[in-house]
Amino acid sequence: MHRKKDGTPMTSEAAEIMEKLKDKKAEYEATASTDSSVNFEDIDNRIINEVLGPERYGRVRFQGSGVNSTQYFGSTLHQYMSSGSQSQAEVQRLKDQIVQIQASTDEQISQLRVEATTREAEAAAREAEQNRKYSELQLQLQSMMTMFQQFQNPPS
Repeated sequence: MHRKKDGTPMTSEAAEIMEKLKDKKAEYEATASTDSSVNFEDIDNRIINEVLGPERYGRVRFQGSGVNSTQYFGSTLHQYMSSGSQSQAEVQRLKDQIVQIQASTDEQISQLRVEATTREAEAAAREAEQNRKYSELQLQLQSMMTMFQQFQNPPS
């Protein structure tokens, strides 16, 4: 912001904007002191965008109305992605990541279903074997009871 020689803002509008910028900066700093997930990367640009709104196409903020981005940054500006395309790239990256996670989750679910089916089949086979052995033991017990009864009641 332009200031007079004595350091005061040129206009009351400029003073209001400067006050809003200071308040936002203090707000971010207060949040950062309690929340470790706050990212300080490019924080000044975020604060300026919140207070002043998005950049106008072809202009460089704080450089006057006649300066465009090519004049200020040079002709290599095309090397940098605009924040909109960066956001789109990030959204696409996250969508791809979600698709990968979903595919991985689906694969894990199908593996777990196969394992569960295998375990159920093994459990059914064990139960059938136990039932067969139990039946054999009951038959042996009945035959022993029959023999015991014959032993106690000898034929006359």
